Amino acid sequence: MAMTVGRRSALTLLAGLPLLTTGLTGAAQAQSSLGPGVGIDPQRTPVRFTMTAFRADDDTTLAVYESTDGTDFTPVAEYAFTPPRGLVRDPSILLHIDGLYYLTYTVAGDATSIGMARSHDRITWTALPEVPMIVAGKLDGAWAPEWYTDAAGRVAIIVSLTWGHGFTPHLLIPFDAGLTRWAPPVPLFGLNPGRPGSLGYIDTTLVRLAGRVFAFVKNEDSKLIELAVADHPLGPYGFLATGDWAGWGGPREGQSVVRLPDGGHRVYLDAYTEDRYWFSDSYDGFRTWSPPTELSGLSGVVRHGTVIAEFGPPAGS
Repeated sequence: MAMTVGRRSALTLLAGLPLLTTGLTGAAQAQSSLGPGVGIDPQRTPVRFTMTAFRADDDTTLAVYESTDGTDFTPVAEYAFTPPRGLVRDPSILLHIDGLYYLTYTVAGDATSIGMARSHDRITWTALPEVPMIVAGKLDGAWAPEWYTDAAGRVAIIVSLTWGHGFTPHLLIPFDAGLTRWAPPVPLFGLNPGRPGSLGYIDTTLVRLAGRVFAFVKNEDSKLIELAVADHPLGPYGFLATGDWAGWGGPREGQSVVRLPDGGHRVYLDAYTEDRYWFSDSYDGFRTWSPPTELSGLSGVVRHGTVIAEFGPPAGS
């Protein structure tokens, strides 16, 4: 098995991380990690939604957009960042407890590391050292890293790795709150390719709801977004819905899910073969979804965006 950290060790490491919100008060508490799947405090509502994506005409260039309602996005910086090498595909953004934004992204089709960058304003970005994938054997690719924040405020990255037999999502756990040192990746159990010849699962985003972890994954064989669930981010996962279960059609990828102020959830979808961008909403725990609505201002302009909700301070603070 191509890893050097076992599931039991990973569980211990994840549980032993310092709570990244410990000791924060006031404005600093308001800057806690707001990655995909973070629930909304009923006393706090988003003040804006931020999307990072790569440009449809140039996958070495990061574009940043914002919205007050999660629907109408306007540019913050259409040419925000070009990495020192390679690509900036599949960029995922995190607002960390230090008040800075962190970006992780795919650097190449055959990469053995993932890219990192940091910004104080979402406009000017500083490249950070790439994070190598410490695995056994020859790695063929590291794709589509996505930030994940657990209920305690601890952060991790989900990245899809392949050794030539299909993609499997893996969990990357930081050793420190500064996100400078990372443990070897550990596979998410139940999301492996499953059969010979399968291309596996990619673009995985994890969403916490009602004490469980829901995995929205792109099935690389069908090119459709499917849904699995587990009691822990490492799994084991069981599939709840496959095929075109939500009516989103396909091919689709780059799925990003955020909680809305009214308690629903919104998924953003890249219809990459059509040069169109969509969103769809759910209000019943992911069972049913509204018909996809096009984000016309983003269609044909950006690819594979990740959206986060940013919050103001708690009421009365």
